[in-house]
Amino acid sequence: MELLKKRILQDGKCFEGGILKVDSFINHQMDPVLMKSIGVEFARRFGSTNVNKIMTIEASGIAPAIMTGYLLDLPVVFGKKKSPKTIENALHTTVHSFTKDRQYDIVISSDFLTPADNVLFVDDFLAYGNAAIGVIDLVNQAGASLVGMGFIIEKEFQGGRKRLEDKGVTVESLAIIEDLSHCQIKIK
Repeated sequence: MELLKKRILQDGKCFEGGILKVDSFINHQMDPVLMKSIGVEFARRFGSTNVNKIMTIEASGIAPAIMTGYLLDLPVVFGKKKSPKTIENALHTTVHSFTKDRQYDIVISSDFLTPADNVLFVDDFLAYGNAAIGVIDLVNQAGASLVGMGFIIEKEFQGGRKRLEDKGVTVESLAIIEDLSHCQIKIK
């Protein structure tokens, strides 16, 4: 996706430790035209599968998931990082956040993730794959099927794709970052 790659190079910021900051257009302030293009691309890549539900984790995955769900005319459900008192039939998993360097729980109601669901997971980043592994756990707990996972940006050098593909997951990334050494953004 050339538009996305251009924005990463133009507006992305790199920090030591392999951190890519894209908060001016993806995960804090959002560019709706770019999000629509992202949704179009995910719909193109996964539209011919048997997907019947889009899933993400709050908060940064919600916008691309909604765009993809809208374009495919499918419902979108997101895992919550805090369990509300009102949630029923909760499924739980724990993941480690690379960016925040802490563990957190993800909870989703089995009312909205069921054995009838063929799930496409959409998120902003694939780094080590920790959140994605947590999603696989939730999908398995629900008895649902995972169609694939789509990421806006993949940091290839952190190995998340290999972890997922070793589990048989189809992975699609719209921009792949090869390297962030010396705070230079190198896109594949």
